[in-house]
Amino acid sequence: MKRVFLQLLFLVICFNVFSQETITKYLSGTDKDHTVQWDFYCSGGRQSGRWTKIAVPSNWELQGFGSYNYGHDKVKGNEQGLYRHEFLAGNWRGKRVFIVFEGSMTDTKVMINGEQAGPVHQGSFYRFKYDITDLLKPNAKNLLEVRVDKTSANSSVNDAERKNVDFWVFGGIYRPVYLEIVPETFIDRTAVNAKADGSFQLDVYAQNLRGNETIEAQVQKLNGENVGKAFSVAVDTTLGHLELKSSFNKPLLWSAEFPNLYQVIVTIKNKQGIIHRVKHKFGFRTVELRVHDGLYVNGARIILKGCNRHSFWPETGRTLSHPIHLMDVKLMKEMNINAVRMSHYPPDQDFLNVCDSLGLYVLDELTGWEAKYDTVVGRKLVKETVVRDVNHPSIIFWDNGNEGGWNRALDNDYGLYDPQNRTVIHPWESFNGTNTKHYPDYNYVLKSVATEQDVFFPTEFMHGLYDGGAGAGLDDFWNLMLTHPHGAGGFIWAFSDEAVIRTDKNNAYDTDGNHAPDGIVGPHREKEGSFYTIKEIWSPVYINPQPIDKTFNGEVAIENRYSFTNLSQCTFKWNLVKFPMANNKAISAIVKASGVPAMLNLKPGEKGVLKIALPAAWSKNDALYLTAYGPDKNELFTWTWPITSPAEHAGNGLFHGKNSPYSTSETGDQLIVKSKDKSFYFNKRTGYIQKVVANDKTISLSGGPVLAGVNTSLKSFSYKKSNGDIIVEAVYEGGGALTAKWTFHSALTARLDYSYSQTGEVDFTGITFNYPEEKITGMKWLGRGPYRVWKNRLKGQQFGVWHKAYNNAITGETFGYPEFKGYHAEVNWVVIENKESPFTVFTADKNMYLQMLHPEKEKDALKNNNVEPAFPEGNIGFLNAISPIGTKFQAAGVMGPQSKKNLANGELIKGTLWFDFTQNLRKGRY
Repeated sequence: MKRVFLQLLFLVICFNVFSQETITKYLSGTDKDHTVQWDFYCSGGRQSGRWTKIAVPSNWELQGFGSYNYGHDKVKGNEQGLYRHEFLAGNWRGKRVFIVFEGSMTDTKVMINGEQAGPVHQGSFYRFKYDITDLLKPNAKNLLEVRVDKTSANSSVNDAERKNVDFWVFGGIYRPVYLEIVPETFIDRTAVNAKADGSFQLDVYAQNLRGNETIEAQVQKLNGENVGKAFSVAVDTTLGHLELKSSFNKPLLWSAEFPNLYQVIVTIKNKQGIIHRVKHKFGFRTVELRVHDGLYVNGARIILKGCNRHSFWPETGRTLSHPIHLMDVKLMKEMNINAVRMSHYPPDQDFLNVCDSLGLYVLDELTGWEAKYDTVVGRKLVKETVVRDVNHPSIIFWDNGNEGGWNRALDNDYGLYDPQNRTVIHPWESFNGTNTKHYPDYNYVLKSVATEQDVFFPTEFMHGLYDGGAGAGLDDFWNLMLTHPHGAGGFIWAFSDEAVIRTDKNNAYDTDGNHAPDGIVGPHREKEGSFYTIKEIWSPVYINPQPIDKTFNGEVAIENRYSFTNLSQCTFKWNLVKFPMANNKAISAIVKASGVPAMLNLKPGEKGVLKIALPAAWSKNDALYLTAYGPDKNELFTWTWPITSPAEHAGNGLFHGKNSPYSTSETGDQLIVKSKDKSFYFNKRTGYIQKVVANDKTISLSGGPVLAGVNTSLKSFSYKKSNGDIIVEAVYEGGGALTAKWTFHSALTARLDYSYSQTGEVDFTGITFNYPEEKITGMKWLGRGPYRVWKNRLKGQQFGVWHKAYNNAITGETFGYPEFKGYHAEVNWVVIENKESPFTVFTADKNMYLQMLHPEKEKDALKNNNVEPAFPEGNIGFLNAISPIGTKFQAAGVMGPQSKKNLANGELIKGTLWFDFTQNLRKGRY
């Protein structure tokens, strides 16, 4: 009997506690991976005109209904989605019941048991709710009916959200739907203002207070440990809201570097006990936009290293999940990004939760693109945005629209709901002490550095498109922006390619041509080359590696670009490595020595020297690797310095075979240089090599060497025997001078010594050959990799041995990375794998670029050609200079010194290559 009594007592206690909390009952699923089937009818397009089932939440286009629309589409018929769902209501006597929609596109009419729940909601990206207490049947089934119009009846909503916007526009209930069940007297919402000095203000908006209650707050750590004492205020029903204030001694502060969070328990009480309580996370921090100065958090100046992020997944559109939010924030942090702009609408609430917990500064944005919401609907949507998001410490600005899509009558509305009074900005405009100009070129920034008084942080710059922009050009741009006396950083466009999987086109990727392939990562977050460039340039532990030689003393110049972190809170590790040779199947480096440098006490903004205690024989290794780790133990970046020279690598790797003397013969226009196992064929009219036959296998290397990008004519062609060697020499004249001298030694691989000169602005310099693309299967090389580079995107790649199988990947179109074709930096040797017989080319020269084939042109390439850089006509090149790449809106030449063409001044440039066609006959070795 006693046991039964205790069980009943326990249930009563649990029920009382449970009844004090807000009860959440999901009617839909919670995310893209957890959905609930509702009845559905689509009025137009695919699967229209009949009742069927649909997953909720979802965008109906991705579920096979209706038609796809990109924002600028001229044809925008209004598809209508009708939803029906039955749910069981409990006996919620004495409770208020709200139905909550986290997001629905676009006009949404909600019916409960045939009665309209409230006004039609207009606006696609906002949380809205209705009190449906009086419409419910207790302890019975209830019918929810929802009509969603893809196109709004309000023209300003269509103009702001769907017309001429540069993103996909969908339809449907794409975020969760749930019931909130609260007591009759309840806390509707709160707004926190917790400052870096420990002062704390809590605005509490409660409903149906009677006047005999007290509202109490208790601040806690996230583990539930109380911080300070509870504080309270007596209810005054004449006030619109109640303010609770307290102060705390030296709380842990929130920043992107140290995202310390607390929680506050807010309780309504009366003499009988607890009526209702809620819990919210928050952070102590102070954000200041200091006019004519900069952006400060907790008294320290910060630089926003940001990107723009759409809420998007290829298979599910705007319906996402916690794993996607977590992955995106982790990828940004991995790139050393510390800020993200919501483009161009408030995100899922969970994304902001992740930004709070992992540490990103956020710009939260009201939709509006070249056109604005009218004031009536805009005021409602501003309130919905701020009321939902106000307690997130990650949010540092409110964006009132984008690129002209701001309703100035709404600017002062944000402060009505935000006790922090965050600054409101107009992205693209000089406003409120900020200049957020989009897509400035290098000269604009140069002028801004000299004359600008507003705090400068472009909310869009370095517009990615295919492989252009993003990291390309960033190095010059960022170095200049850091000199701005009032600079606060900026936001790269954009985080990911917005490619949708078209269920009406055999699941093909669709980026709407060249409108959406503008990410640093692909649609499924595949890393593009710019990812690593940004990672290096934006590393808060900044090193600009300079070449080292045998006199290197282990001292590395270093800079602390954190705002709050001392470098004593970071750790470093170095490795000395040896690389496998070209004829070895392995590609992994062997670590020969490693160590941890002494702790470096360097405050934010300071420069110093990191000292690496290298062993006495350090110079006998091939490379030095240095890795920096942040306070969270995650890698910031790994820098690599080659030690062994290309000439030494060539000397170590060249094949010294048995003496096999060469002889020559001629047939018509052909010269043949032949040994026992190899024959080299030259065209006497052009001087170019035509092919090589090694051990009865033909290798189709031809058409070179050609002076890259220059029209020349053969001035002379000769050959001779000298000290047992055969020497073949071709001299060219015309647009540039080129001399090519081949040496065939009986015990060595073929050697090519060349020299050239040219003048003027050029896209590239060097020599090229041809090899049939269809016969190439892969390549292995010692150099920077694994991604290709451009003249203005050299950073981010590691020095080592790399391997890539042939692919024809097009950045932003086929999403296969790293791309095979393109320029590769600091190449010492390369093995060209092919269907005939692999061969290796060594260089004796530092800073040699390898040109591997010609990247395929994008099917929707822009006419301005900014992001299709020039390549030599030959498809295998050994180059001393390569071309830069531009952005979507800007040609490379206006993006800074590294982005300009190369200037050839007539200097004689010399180079040496060795060609080894016997690799397949020898065993691998280190």
